[in-house]
Amino acid sequence: MTNTLEGLLVVSIEQAVAAPLCTARLVDAGARVIKVERTSGDFARQYDKAAKGDSSYFAWTNAGKESIVLDFHASDDAALLHRMISQADVLVQNLAPGALIRAGFDPNTLRSENTSLITCSISGYGNSDARANMKAYDLLIQAESGLVSISGGPGEPGRIGISLCDIGAGITAYSGILEALLKRAAGGKGSAVEVSLFDVISEWMTVPLVHTETGRGAPERAGLKHPSIAPYGEYTDAQGILTLLSIQNEREWQRLCEEVLNAPALAVDPRFRENTTRVKYRVELDQDINKITQTLTTDTFRRALARASIAYGALNTVDDLSVHTALRRRTILTVAGEQLSLPAHPVRLSDQETGPGKRIPALDQHGEAIRREFHA
Repeated sequence: MTNTLEGLLVVSIEQAVAAPLCTARLVDAGARVIKVERTSGDFARQYDKAAKGDSSYFAWTNAGKESIVLDFHASDDAALLHRMISQADVLVQNLAPGALIRAGFDPNTLRSENTSLITCSISGYGNSDARANMKAYDLLIQAESGLVSISGGPGEPGRIGISLCDIGAGITAYSGILEALLKRAAGGKGSAVEVSLFDVISEWMTVPLVHTETGRGAPERAGLKHPSIAPYGEYTDAQGILTLLSIQNEREWQRLCEEVLNAPALAVDPRFRENTTRVKYRVELDQDINKITQTLTTDTFRRALARASIAYGALNTVDDLSVHTALRRRTILTVAGEQLSLPAHPVRLSDQETGPGKRIPALDQHGEAIRREFHA
């Protein structure tokens, strides 16, 4: 965490995951974020109670923010929100398309009144008339974008096991805001940042789309295999444990055969001489490799892969992640003040300092103080 954005005021009318994750990154960079909630609170507060009584989603994305409950359909609260935005550097929102405008907070008007204001709107499908009124939760975007169609095993489509679309949109929005801040610092005015979950995942689906439109068709669901690289996937050892390995070029394929599998004949087999034919004969290839790996202990197999400089990894569980030697952690405080250990911010800067754990705000915890600060 750094103080790069210290002094920046962010007002966020946010809920769920995408916008809260975006503003959580702004908090980590030193910005002050005022979270505007409805009377019932951000519904992500109620997703679960896994984080020592708090929601795991809410704990991850809201520590260090200030919470105020506002009904901006009421005149007094609307006036207060206008005053807050008039002093803000950034406004973030992920309400339903058009909801903020209907409530009297058109981002274009707000930027004309506060010319340094950066507005960031996160939506499901953007402002497209065709899809603007569709609800857009993470799984629905995974399905609509075609992501589910290429995920999972050969016999069954599968949801990506985390809220990938929400996360991608939140981080993309964060980078957009940083670009807008740089533009403003260079002498420009505030600008509008618009991000949709569908746009983010569609861009991430570039490779399958290219294969569909100008190649031989979209990749088929392949489980742990790679649709266009072989060998790439899981292999069983003598102890029944799976190890994933990835071959990226012909030099690595040669080393795998000679130094790990002790089977140089595989490397010159006409079916396996190059990647395209190995993909074509993947079933036979995997059968031949597994016959050998199933004679090796886990330790012997993985040590040989390491010596041969072959990329490999374990098929870990979340329990394994919890004790992984590469896992970095940070500590935050729950609403009740208990310490909660979470994965650390993924960006490490050379002058990064670890400060005291930030606290998850209770609903409207800062409401009274914020009302005093921004009184008429």
